[in-house]
Amino acid sequence: MNPREVRSIADARSIVEERQISHVKVAVADLDGVLRGKYVAKDKFLSGLESGLGFCDVVLGWDVDDQPYDNVKFTGWHTGFPDKAIRVLPESCREIPFEPETLFFLCEFTEPADALCPRGVLRRTIERANKLGFNAYAALEYEFFVFEETPHSVREKGYRDLRPLTPGSFGYSTLRNSSGFEFYQELLSLCDKMDMPLEGLHTETGPGVLEGCITVDNALNAADKAVLFKTFAKVCAQRRGLMATFMAKWSHHQPGQSGHIHLSLKGKDGEPVFYDESKPRAMSDTMRHFIAGQQVLMPELMAMVGSTINSYSRLVPGLWAPTNATWAVDNRTSALRAIPGSPKSQRVEYRVAAADANPYLALAAALASGLWGVEHALKPDDPITGNAYAVESPENRRLPATLWDAAQRFKRSQVARTLFGDEFVDHYAASREWEERMFRKHVTDWELARYFEII
Repeated sequence: MNPREVRSIADARSIVEERQISHVKVAVADLDGVLRGKYVAKDKFLSGLESGLGFCDVVLGWDVDDQPYDNVKFTGWHTGFPDKAIRVLPESCREIPFEPETLFFLCEFTEPADALCPRGVLRRTIERANKLGFNAYAALEYEFFVFEETPHSVREKGYRDLRPLTPGSFGYSTLRNSSGFEFYQELLSLCDKMDMPLEGLHTETGPGVLEGCITVDNALNAADKAVLFKTFAKVCAQRRGLMATFMAKWSHHQPGQSGHIHLSLKGKDGEPVFYDESKPRAMSDTMRHFIAGQQVLMPELMAMVGSTINSYSRLVPGLWAPTNATWAVDNRTSALRAIPGSPKSQRVEYRVAAADANPYLALAAALASGLWGVEHALKPDDPITGNAYAVESPENRRLPATLWDAAQRFKRSQVARTLFGDEFVDHYAASREWEERMFRKHVTDWELARYFEII
C-alpha cells in the first residue's frame, strides 16, 4: 500500500503490519507550529490507533525554548504536566525518504486539549466554512535563508558573522539555482516524495534566501503541508551541513521573510465563489465581503499571525511587508492582495503573515476573519492604488507594533472569542505575553552599542 493511500485506522494498521515496521514516528504541532514528536513501538502505535496515544500536555504549555509558561491555567507545575490523548491522523501517513524503516503520522490533541490544539483551531474554522456552504482552499509560500552553518557553529559564533549559502542579492537567479542545484533538487524531490510538492522554488532578494511555494490544497491539508515543509526543509538543509531559518527577520541588514497565505472558497457544488464576471475586476460580492472581514479583523487577530517578538521587526515600510490593514488589487505593498484571474485562480493573498507564523493559526485567522466578513456582509475600504506605505491609514487599520500590543488586542477581542473560544484566546494571549516577558529580561546588541559608553 502507498502511504498516501491510507485513509482509515484499518489502512494505517494494515500498512504498518504489512511493512513489518518496528517503530512509527508521530508528531503534533505546538502553539508555535513546532512539530514535537517521538518514535512509538509498533504494538503501542497499533493500540493507540483506536484509543489514542498519550503525549505530555507540556507541549501546549511551554515556549520554543522548552520553558513552561507560568501564567496559564490549562497545564503547568500546578497540574503536574499530565498526559493528554492525541489522535493519530491516518490520512497523514507518509514515508520519510531517508528513513526507510519507519512511517510518519501527524497527530492532533483530543478533548479537553483539543480547545488549545492549533490544528483543532483550524479544523473548527474549516467546519465553520462548511456550515456556511463553502470549502476553503489555500496555498502557503515561504521565504527562508540558508547558511553554510550547523546548529553547533551558529551558537559558537553567537549568531554573528554567519556565512550565507550564496552572497549578495540575486532574486530569481538561474545562475544560483544551477551552480548549487544539488540542494534545490534534493529539496524538490523530498517535497514530492512527502506529498508537499512545490509549484515553485527560486532565489529571493538577499544572500542565501529562497522562496518555496507549496501547491494549493484544501485548507487543512495545506496547513499540514506547510508545517511539514518548514520542518523538513530544515532537515534537508542540516543533512547537507547547512542551516535554514524561518525567522521573520534574522538581520536588520536584510529584508524579512514572508509566509504569505493564498486563500479561495468554493461552493458545495465545487464552483469558485470569488469570481463574478459581471462585477468590477470580476470580484464577486462574496470575495469583497471576505476581504472586508480580513481587513477589519487583522489588527485584532494579529497575535495569531505575528506570533513572535521578531515578527514585528519585519513590519516596516518599504521592505515588502505591510504596516497597516490595507487591501489592493494585484499590489504587493498592501496587506491583502486581491489577485484577479480565471474563476479557478482568483484569490486573496494574505501578505501580513511571516515565515515564523504557526501555519495552523495563521491560516485559521485569515480564513475565520474572511468568513466573518461574509457572514456580516461587510464592505472593504476603497482599494489602495500605488504605494500603500505612503497612505495614511486610520487608527482602526493600524497593526499592533509589538507582540505585547497584539496580545492585548487579541485578549480584548470579542470577535476572537466568538471565533476561537474563550479558553483558546486566554491561553494563547497568555503565551504571547510570556514571550514578551522573556524578551524583556535580555539586553540587546543595539542597547549595548547605543548606551554602553555614551549614556
